[in-house]
Amino acid sequence: MTGEIIFSFVVLLIGIGPIFILGIVQCRSKEPVGFWAGKKPPRKEEITDVCAYNRKHGIMWILYGAGLIGCFVCGQLFGGLTAAYLCMAEVFGGLLGMIAYHNRLNRMYYRKRGDL
Repeated sequence: MTGEIIFSFVVLLIGIGPIFILGIVQCRSKEPVGFWAGKKPPRKEEITDVCAYNRKHGIMWILYGAGLIGCFVCGQLFGGLTAAYLCMAEVFGGLLGMIAYHNRLNRMYYRKRGDL
């Protein structure tokens, strides 16, 4: 039983590692970061505060990864199936929340058309 939990946690960490790395890289980036795969990130001239924009995007990814780990750990207290349900809820609900937050950041930090 303990071996299964350790193995599952290691697999979870391997899967979440890139999410944490992405968050750290985005926090430290000097150029505006993107959110959608295949879509170019905004230009520096389009963002009012690139540092804050990148930092908030990076923190968003780090919290998403931490939420997955938290769901897994909390779920282990109630059994593996509960952990799976919590992680699935975090994946889908977290993604929806991240999309909404990304759109909010765009509204906050994109320059208005007249400002360009």
